[in-house]
Order: sequence, then C-alpha cells, then structure tokens
Amino acid sequence: MAVHETAVKPVTSVRKGATGGPRGKRNPGGPRKSGWTPWLYLAPAIVVLGALLVYPIYQLGLISFLEYTQAQVSGGEPTTFKGLGNYRELFADEQFWQVLTATVVFAAACVVSTLAVGCALAVLLTRVRALPRLALMMAALGAWATPAVTGSTVWLMLFDPDFGPVNRILGLGDHSWTYGRYSAFFLVLLEVVWCSFPFVMVTVYAGIRAIPTEVLEAASLDGASQWRIWRSVMAPMLRPILVIVTIQSVIWDFKVFTQIYVMTNGGGIAGQNMVLNVYAYQQAFASSQYSLGSAIGVVMLLILLAVTLVYLRLLRRQGEEL
Repeated sequence: MAVHETAVKPVTSVRKGATGGPRGKRNPGGPRKSGWTPWLYLAPAIVVLGALLVYPIYQLGLISFLEYTQAQVSGGEPTTFKGLGNYRELFADEQFWQVLTATVVFAAACVVSTLAVGCALAVLLTRVRALPRLALMMAALGAWATPAVTGSTVWLMLFDPDFGPVNRILGLGDHSWTYGRYSAFFLVLLEVVWCSFPFVMVTVYAGIRAIPTEVLEAASLDGASQWRIWRSVMAPMLRPILVIVTIQSVIWDFKVFTQIYVMTNGGGIAGQNMVLNVYAYQQAFASSQYSLGSAIGVVMLLILLAVTLVYLRLLRRQGEEL
C-alpha cells in the first residue's frame, strides 16, 4: 500500500499544474509578452482619434451646461452657466420622449431588416454560380457606395405620387408615401436597408466561406434543411461576425439623419417622422437653442457608448470562450 501511494503522489501533483508543471511557475522556454506592446501599436490611432474626437466632445459637453443661444453666439448677452438645467428641460419635454421612442423602434426595425436581407443574400451568394454572384456583388457594392443624399433622392423619385414607377406598378394612383407617418417611416426604412445590407452581406459571406465544407456536408447528409443548417450550424459558428455587424448596424441606424431629413423634408408633417438626430438639428439650428441641441447630442453619445461597451464585453467574452 505504501509503495502505491508514493508512486501516485508525484503524478497527482504534476496534473495540478496549468501547463504540465508545478502550479504558479511559468514555462521558462515560453515566449514572454510585454503588457505595453499592444498599446505601442495602438498609439498612433489613439493620438489621431483623440485629436479628432476629444476636443469636439469636450465642446459638446461644455455647451450643454451653458445658456448658449443666438444671443450668446452674436455676443449680445454673456454666456451663463446653467448646470443641469438644459437636461432637466430636455427630460421634461414630452416631445423628446416621443422622439426617443420613435428612434429606438425605427432603429430596431432597420437593424432587423438589414440583418435579415444581408444574411439571406450572403447565403444566396454561396448557392449561385460565379457570374450571378459577381453581378450581385457589384450591384450591392454600388448601393453601398452611393451617397445618402443621392440614394434618398432616387428613392423619392421612385415613389413619387405623380411620376414614380412604383405607384404605377402597384396601381396606387397618386398615393403619397411621405404623407402618412408609418408609410414615410417605411419608405425611409427601405432606403436605409438598401444602402446598409451590402456591409452585412459581404461580411457574413466571408464568414460562411471560412466554415469548413465538411461540416455543412455532414449536416446536409443528416437530412437537415437549409433553415436548420443556418440556425443550428452556420449561425453559431458565425456568432462573432454577427455580433460585429449587429452592433455596428445599431450605431449606424440609431443616428440616421440624412435619409430622414431629405425624404421627409426635415422630419415629416408636424414632426411626425422626427428622430433624435433631426430633433437635435431642429433645436440647435432652427430654434437657435444650441445648448439644448448639445444636450441631445450628449444623450445620444451616452446611449451609443453604452451599446459600444456591451459590444466590447461580448467580444471579450467570446475571446475567453475561444
């Protein structure tokens, strides 16, 4: 019995080590990593982003705490410190909460639609031949490269109640898509999805091409349908890519300005199609309430910062799982 115990003890102690040796000791032959090396690589980008972002954000936050209207801009009255007065005025405004709700719902609809269209077309690219694939890729990249103002104007022309071909094809006569609140939001959503889905399509397509074909063939031989293969095989393997495109789509769609402003003529009839970016523009430049517009900008910045932190946390968690 004594002989067996002495023979087992060294094996047990070796297994406790994380790298095959005693716990708490590093492998002397392994590479040593410096904690400052990643920061040295990131230093140029940090300097450039700091110069471009820190000062504007500082000015935005500073103006949001001041009484800053056209009178202060022209120097007619001195600038006074209001503290949180602009934020109290903003949060007490019922229109702000209505616009915030509309922005969140509209951004969520745009994100879901963009992901659905982009992922569906990414799967389609893996099923078609080289020539149709090239044509689809070129058309998508053309939509992606089109400026927002140009794309919005083209979509307004397509859905024009008098000369647009869409109403003629659908037999809607002189129906105005921008008159009703929901139809105007739907029209803007179509344009946002049209100019946003190429990023999702190209990114997800690249991820699909990286999946081993043996995995997909095994799932197909087991009798799984295309939807089951996507839901149970491809989507879990593409989760890091889907997280990236989702968070970036949230950031892009939450701060939509050009499409809403151009296609609804500044926010729709009586502001029925207002979103936060357009609302901030109206308050700052149409009403000359620059401090109130800055407060709206700070609120949007905090919301997007929270989304970004969630994105970074998800990436870190996925890195730990890998």
